[in-house]
Amino acid sequence: MTDHLLALSPAMADALRRWLDTEASTRDRSDHTITAYRGDLLAFLMFIGSHWAEAPAPRALGRLTQSDMRAFAASERTRGLGARSLARRQSAVRSFLRWISDREGLDLSPALSSRSPKYARSLPRPLTPEQAQATLDCASLHEVDWIAARDTAVLTLLWGSGLRIGEALALTGRDWPMADALTIRGKGNKERRVPILPVARQAVAEYVRLCPWQVALDLPLFRAVRGGALSHAAMSKVMRDARAALGLPASATPHALRHSFATHLLAEGGDLRTIQELLGHASLSTTQVYTGVDDARLMAVYRAAHPRG
Repeated sequence: MTDHLLALSPAMADALRRWLDTEASTRDRSDHTITAYRGDLLAFLMFIGSHWAEAPAPRALGRLTQSDMRAFAASERTRGLGARSLARRQSAVRSFLRWISDREGLDLSPALSSRSPKYARSLPRPLTPEQAQATLDCASLHEVDWIAARDTAVLTLLWGSGLRIGEALALTGRDWPMADALTIRGKGNKERRVPILPVARQAVAEYVRLCPWQVALDLPLFRAVRGGALSHAAMSKVMRDARAALGLPASATPHALRHSFATHLLAEGGDLRTIQELLGHASLSTTQVYTGVDDARLMAVYRAAHPRG
């Protein structure tokens, strides 16, 4: 990324850094989001520099036209960027342009009026309860007892509590022994309380009992073979192995167990708003996508919850 920044004018590189700092500090953007935004803006600014045959300074962005924005979108599509990724990229660009228009006193309404492509939002594909249980059973067959217990414990937290894989792997010795509920820090640094089922606590307890590494307050709860932090890649491999053994589709990833948590709760009569809170979703519509809830069910929830429903 540093090489790309050096290709920008010093003023533009500084503006990009300040905008990213603002997004991180005032809008609680995650590190992952900031990294994605940096890539989005570098792609845009590098394109404009090539399109105009000059590295633009911040005030030069006042020359941007709708035609420039369309050319950028066409270039990204030609490079193979999908509609959903392009929509996110253009959203980041517009956010940056609004920020810089305020700072520099620019009229960027022509560029900001460009529309993002529409895309069909793909629905998650949760596992059935039987498939989820078979996946846990498969993980428990590892030839090393403590690794089998570890993998089973992590997957149980995903399916039984709806944790994101990153949230489960971020648990430390401070989270042990586990109470009936955990405070989880999720996307955007937002906290939520998540109930931990007895079966999940028992699974983690069995892992702690067998693990050759002592639980330490400031170290990861779930450890890799050499004692370091267990990685996302390692758990993805556990799911790949389970898919191969059980004949599950490629969509059976660690995240699919989180989808399954929400879908299975709803199928058993769980309240959609409660599920929204458990998942840490900012909007009910996101939970609707997770669980495949139709609009009629969603409106019923709104009517029941709204004071004028």
